Amino acid sequence: MASVTYNHVWKKFGDVEVLKDIQLSINDKEFLVLVGPSGCGKSTALRCLAGLEEVTDGEILIGDRVVNDVSPKDRDIAMVFQSYALYPHMTVFDNMAFGLKLRKTPKEEIQKRVTEAAATLGLDRLLQRRPRELSGGQRQRVALGRAIVRNPQVFLFDEPLSNLDAKLRVQTRSEISKLHQRLQTTFIYVTHDQVEAMTMADRIAVMYKGIIQQLDTPQMLYDFPCNLFVAGFIGSPSMNFFNGKIRKGDGKVYFEHEAFSVEIPENRKEVYAGMDGKDVVFGIRPENIYNPEFCPPGIVKADVAAKVDVTELMGNEIFVYCIAGSTQFSARVDPRSRYSIGSTVNLVFDMSNFHIFDPSVDSENPVAIR
Repeated sequence: MASVTYNHVWKKFGDVEVLKDIQLSINDKEFLVLVGPSGCGKSTALRCLAGLEEVTDGEILIGDRVVNDVSPKDRDIAMVFQSYALYPHMTVFDNMAFGLKLRKTPKEEIQKRVTEAAATLGLDRLLQRRPRELSGGQRQRVALGRAIVRNPQVFLFDEPLSNLDAKLRVQTRSEISKLHQRLQTTFIYVTHDQVEAMTMADRIAVMYKGIIQQLDTPQMLYDFPCNLFVAGFIGSPSMNFFNGKIRKGDGKVYFEHEAFSVEIPENRKEVYAGMDGKDVVFGIRPENIYNPEFCPPGIVKADVAAKVDVTELMGNEIFVYCIAGSTQFSARVDPRSRYSIGSTVNLVFDMSNFHIFDPSVDSENPVAIR
C-alpha cells in the first residue's frame, strides 16, 4: 500500500501543455477519481504515474520514493485499460498468470494468487475458457484479475468500463467498489463519466485544460462547485445557467434575467448586496425546479414562467426542457405532472439551492460567489 504525490508536475508535447503544474496528494488506500472531458489531461496524468509518459517537469512519488526515473515494471503498480488486451490463445488462468510467470514467480504461488483472484471476481468456473468464450463483462473481470494477482501498491484504471453496455457498467463499477473495500489498496481511476466518479470515489479531482479545477468529496463538489465548469460537469442533467444582473431595491436583492426576476433569500442577500448592477451567471440544478402542484415543504419558492419545449418521461420523473427568454433550461419534475409542448407553464425555483458565478474574473470559467 502507498500514497501517491504529484509535485508541481508539467507535461508538454512540443509547445502544447497537457498538464499544468499538477499538485495532488492521494492518500494510502484512497479511491481517487480523475474526471473531466476528453483532452483535459486525465489519462496523461495516469500514464505519467505508470511510467508510460515522461514528465516534463516536477516529481511523482509513490510512497516516499520519487519514481520519475524508475521503469514502469519497477514502480509496483498495476494498470487496467479501456481495452481488455487479453491473449486470445490463452485460457483465463494463463491470461491472469502471465505477468507472474514473466517475473518467475513459483508455480505454487501463481496457483494460489490466480485461484484467490478468480474467486474474488467470480471467475473460478471460467479459468479454462478462452476470451472468445466470455462476455464483455467477464473479459473485463479477467483484466481486473490480471492486475489483482500482482498485489501492487497502487491500482490504475484508465476508463475500464467504456466498452461495456449500460447495465454492465453499473454492475462492474459496483464490483470495482467492492474490490477496493476488500483489497484496501490505493485506487486511481480515470473516467469522463461523472456518474462513475460520483458513485465510486472517496474524492474526485475535476480536470479541465490540464488543470485540476477542484479536488473534494463527491457531495462537496455537487453542493459547492468552485466555478462554472465544475458546476456544469458534476450532476446529471447538468446545472442550468442564466445570464443576468444583480439588482437592489426596497431593501431586497434580486437576480434579474431577461425573462424573470427572483429574490435572493434574506440569509444570503448580504453576500450579493455589494454587486448591484453587476453581470453574473445564475445557476440552479434541474432537481431544484418544481411543478408548483408538487413542491416539497420547506423550500424557498420563486415563481418563474417558461415555455415547454420538450418532455421526456422517465417513469419515476419527467425531464422538462423549457425556454425562458433566449435561455433553454431543464427541470426534473414529479411524474404526475402534465405538460404539453408549446404551452407556457409556471415553475418554482428553490432559492435555498442556487449558485451565483462572477464572470469578471474569468469570462470563460466564472468563479462561484458565496
